[in-house]
Amino acid sequence: MMGEGEVRVSSGGLGYFGVCAFGGMLSAGTTHLVITPLDVLKVNMQVNPVKYNSIASCFTTLLREQGPSVFWRGWAGKFLGYGAQGGCRFGLYEYFKSLYSNIFGDCNRSIIFFLSSASAEVFANVALCPFEAVKIRVQAQPHFAKGLLDAFPKLYSSGGVFGLFSFLLSSLNISLYFYYSNIFPCCSIGFACSFYRGLLPLWGRNLPFSMVMFSTFEHSVDFMYRNVIQRRKEDFSKPQQLGVTCLAGYASGSIGCLISNPTDNIVASLYYRKADSLKLAIKKIGLLNLFTRSLRIRIMLVGPVVTLQWLFYDTIKVFSGLPTSGKVSTK
Repeated sequence: MMGEGEVRVSSGGLGYFGVCAFGGMLSAGTTHLVITPLDVLKVNMQVNPVKYNSIASCFTTLLREQGPSVFWRGWAGKFLGYGAQGGCRFGLYEYFKSLYSNIFGDCNRSIIFFLSSASAEVFANVALCPFEAVKIRVQAQPHFAKGLLDAFPKLYSSGGVFGLFSFLLSSLNISLYFYYSNIFPCCSIGFACSFYRGLLPLWGRNLPFSMVMFSTFEHSVDFMYRNVIQRRKEDFSKPQQLGVTCLAGYASGSIGCLISNPTDNIVASLYYRKADSLKLAIKKIGLLNLFTRSLRIRIMLVGPVVTLQWLFYDTIKVFSGLPTSGKVSTK
């Protein structure tokens, strides 16, 4: 059975990529749904750090002022949006990894990991964007709507299909647009007015995280088998291989947090109109706070979530007759 799985992996067939997409969708959607209360705490601590200066004070204040239901605001947008993102992120990552491996070979694995994860994340954020817009509106404006079902038509009526995407940049002024225009030459006036305009802050936050996460995971799996365990991957049972998956998953999520935390704070500040431009957001947050604000709760949040995502993802692959993720180099 495993021999057949290895053939399917090397062939890069649609069935294999379909399993990866389904596994990514289910793992990402369910894990983000479970940690919705922590996400609510994180967002409020980023937006109002003076009022919510600790996890405990944030929890007690929100509970006292808005009741227990506040911790589940935006749950539907997280489940559907991050499920769609996870399906594209994991499924397309495997597709692009197979594609780039055929083009570049195994001469530089890190480049293949970076290119594959970045390419997949571009499409993953297209899928996430409208759901993220709804989630942000619900969490930022509690009286706007109760949840996805009533928020979606309200946001649609306020700006049509474009409104679902453009809301994500409603807090960004023209100076930020010109900043991104210098980075992305494709950001012409026509491009900026289209619904893809809302993808820029998502790309800024999620592209670095995804690239670091996948690369760290792949290298962690390779390192543990070659240098720590010093045995072939095939010599271990599937539960033991899933244990390695969990360790590599936690490492990838934690390191991804460290890398993406400054961007996450900037995006939160811009979303909630705490600053009117990128330069002002950095100045207002402060260089030290840029790296440390909400870092503890982000590691608490993202580390276990990414670990569970990899565990669920690889478990689905194993039940489908496929090997666990991560290739051990022979060099």
